Amino acid sequence: MTKPESAGYDYDVVISGASLAGSAAAILLARRGVRVALLERRSDPEAYKVLCTHFLQPSAYPVLDELGLIPALEKAGAVRNEARWYTRWGWIEPRPAPAGPELPYAYNIRRSTLDPLIRSHAAETPGVDLLLGHQVTGLVQEAGRTLGVRASTSQGEREIRARLVVGADGKDSAVAKFAGVPARRYENARFGYFAHFRDLPLHGGVSHAWFLEPDMAYAFPNDDGVAVIAVLPDKKRLPAFREDLEGSFFAFIRALPEAPPIDSAERITKITGTVDYPLHSRKPTAPGVAFIGDAALTGDPVWGVGCGWALESAQWLAEAVASAATGRGDLNRSLVAYARRHRRRLRGHQYLATDFAEARPFNPLERLMYSAAARDESVARHMHLFASRLIGPLRFLNPMAVAKAAAVNIKHRGTAVPPAHLSHTES
Repeated sequence: MTKPESAGYDYDVVISGASLAGSAAAILLARRGVRVALLERRSDPEAYKVLCTHFLQPSAYPVLDELGLIPALEKAGAVRNEARWYTRWGWIEPRPAPAGPELPYAYNIRRSTLDPLIRSHAAETPGVDLLLGHQVTGLVQEAGRTLGVRASTSQGEREIRARLVVGADGKDSAVAKFAGVPARRYENARFGYFAHFRDLPLHGGVSHAWFLEPDMAYAFPNDDGVAVIAVLPDKKRLPAFREDLEGSFFAFIRALPEAPPIDSAERITKITGTVDYPLHSRKPTAPGVAFIGDAALTGDPVWGVGCGWALESAQWLAEAVASAATGRGDLNRSLVAYARRHRRRLRGHQYLATDFAEARPFNPLERLMYSAAARDESVARHMHLFASRLIGPLRFLNPMAVAKAAAVNIKHRGTAVPPAHLSHTES
């Protein structure tokens, strides 16, 4: 085990949760000279998150690159996540500009592959001690500041002191509970179920999403020839799903425009999901504490942002606090910088997500942009940047982009709605 260099501290940073956010933060902090205890309540190093889109947003590609995971991901069979999106105006299919660069991408990869991969990468990083079977049961606090954690282990209780405690332990964060940092909850008027299929052909071999207003669905190809299909209907449909989950799930997918041929594919998992998945957000810092990943902000699975934001928030935290965590700077000021960056980068996206989670139809601005993107390649590329979380809402809806979309729609005024859309909404 790493020997402490500073009196009173066992480590510089202790992180609760060794999934994507926690493992990434541990690696990035340790590379900057920080001594890290990475705690994971589960004892199995192969453990992974089940309820997930398995989608890494292109905005997270630079983090994957800094972590050195790109070669390992591609070797593991991760699929570059090009995408097409169905709307009532037809398909939005972003393509590179003629003679232009390829579109930004990251990867689809199942968490059963990804979680053990990044966790083992963290365990092999000098300066990181991966402590499996350690469940945080309380915080060490003095004068209103957190100075470590108490953890339950197979050998009994132990105390681990550190300058900074990081909650990377999900939306129901124990660290947040013990630190007294509540979450703001936003209701989600959709529920979701998903299953994995092997050898399921998808048009172009790319990711698909269906905006059916208000229902949603997606199909993402993953590693090892496995695709995940999810349905996210309005809760008004919940009684039918509860009465016959499998029948309702399959009927929903069969009715999709250009429906994936699930009847000819092999379903390799049970149908899993949740009938209540609210969105959460909380202040990303408290005295001596920081939150990353879902512990700071839980997005709507409709958008597939959770994995990417877990990685990005880990990078933002490492860049902000590494020096101070080793005693060479002002930790309070560093945490303020991290919180400011977190809010600036994600608050706008989350605001739109919480509004759309009401299971409403597209609003006028959304209708303008989505309809134009289905009709014009340059608008589709612009939408790809926003959907990839490479630009925020203000850049997405900048005056020039809105004017371009309006011009496209004026040019196509009177274009008929594709009949495929009606086949699902009337089913």
